[in-house]
Amino acid sequence: MPSTAWAGRATGFRLPSERLLVRLLGIGFALAILWAGAASYYLVFHDEMLARFVSRQSAMQFAYEERLGALQRALDRSALDRQAARGSLESRLAALAERQSLIEARQGQISGLVGAVAPVETVQPLSSAAAESAPRHLKPFPTPDLRKSADDRAEAAEHGSAVRLTRLEQALDRVATAQSHAVAEVARRAGSSAGRFRDLIARTGLSPARFEPQAAGTGGPLVPLNGDAFDRGLADARRQIEEETHLRRVAAALPFRQPIPGDLAFTSAFGARLDPFTRGYALHTGVDMRAESGAPVRATAAGRVTAADYAGGYGNMVEVDHGRGLVTRYAHLSGYAVSVGQRVEAGNVVGFAGSTGRSTGSHLHYETRIDGEPVDPQRFLQAGAQLVFAD
Repeated sequence: MPSTAWAGRATGFRLPSERLLVRLLGIGFALAILWAGAASYYLVFHDEMLARFVSRQSAMQFAYEERLGALQRALDRSALDRQAARGSLESRLAALAERQSLIEARQGQISGLVGAVAPVETVQPLSSAAAESAPRHLKPFPTPDLRKSADDRAEAAEHGSAVRLTRLEQALDRVATAQSHAVAEVARRAGSSAGRFRDLIARTGLSPARFEPQAAGTGGPLVPLNGDAFDRGLADARRQIEEETHLRRVAAALPFRQPIPGDLAFTSAFGARLDPFTRGYALHTGVDMRAESGAPVRATAAGRVTAADYAGGYGNMVEVDHGRGLVTRYAHLSGYAVSVGQRVEAGNVVGFAGSTGRSTGSHLHYETRIDGEPVDPQRFLQAGAQLVFAD
């Protein structure tokens, strides 16, 4: 032992003490135990840790995929919505083109109506600039992506198209309303004119039904007309125009003109009077009006000459049958301008004033007869004074 201590001192190296050596061995033993424990824990719980790790990774992946799926579904819905919107815009444009064609056809129907037509607002056809601006935005939209700015541009284009189509729809609505008002105005004016002619005919003591054509029997089940306001107004306007045209023709066939132009001077009225020869009361079957000998006497309505000869107290007389039981007579003529069977129009000269027959001087005896019975010619002359005839 002394020799060992001496050897250490001789070399300058000191060996650790026993206490230090024990500590070092304890630390090493503890480390070995810890390593062994950790290794044992790892070996024992390795599968569980790995399973937890895999589970966490799977959960993270599932959450990520779920988010991607939700985003994709949102993009798909956006694409479907835009496709539906595009289809809706294209359908609206097709409907607008169809309405434009219908409005143009209706405008032609309005122009074909008889009588004054109120001016109708027009719109630019869809084939022009107004229509060209709409289809430009109806091209297929780009496939939706994640760029927000592209979505905004697509939505803006879609909104712009919808606004333009809405304006066109509103314009067509205004035109359709104006057309409905126009046909209603035509119907009103035709009805008003028909009413005036009906009133004129009634003043003569005749019924317009007397001049209705004999129509064949009709019938069938009732099927109400379910058209829109324009269709109903057009049907009413045509009915009113047809009635007005018929009554106008009836009025034109009635003896509303004067047999002598100018201001008429009546020398004897229709009805009971003192006979100029017997000085007793007698029926005067017409009216006498002053006329210079040889003055032209004109037919008061169109018709066919049924008499042109001397007729007793009438002297030289012309009778014109106007149809429907209506006849006019022109008496005391100095001469004839027509012959039996001849067709005359209103205003044609039928003879010349004179003083033949039972007459005290040159004048015209003028009669109107309905179904063979004399009626007061003033009914027709006064009604005709409200009409304007072409020369």
